[in-house]
Amino acid sequence: MFDKVRDIIMDQLDVDESMVTPDTDIRESLGADSLDLVDLAMTIEDEFEVEITDEAIESIKTVGDLVDYLKSITE
Repeated sequence: MFDKVRDIIMDQLDVDESMVTPDTDIRESLGADSLDLVDLAMTIEDEFEVEITDEAIESIKTVGDLVDYLKSITE
């Protein structure tokens, strides 16, 4: 699941693969703003056929947080 999330983040935020690790802070390290996060959430919702709540979007800080959240709602 991490690989798929990483690929989406690389595409959406136009960053290099080496910048996206489980510990990467999506806002601070990758420079994502609130619009980027909404776009990212929509793409991930489509890809994984899930719904990410607004509260979850606000609480997700790192790529690992995002992967853990997706695992929790898809298992």
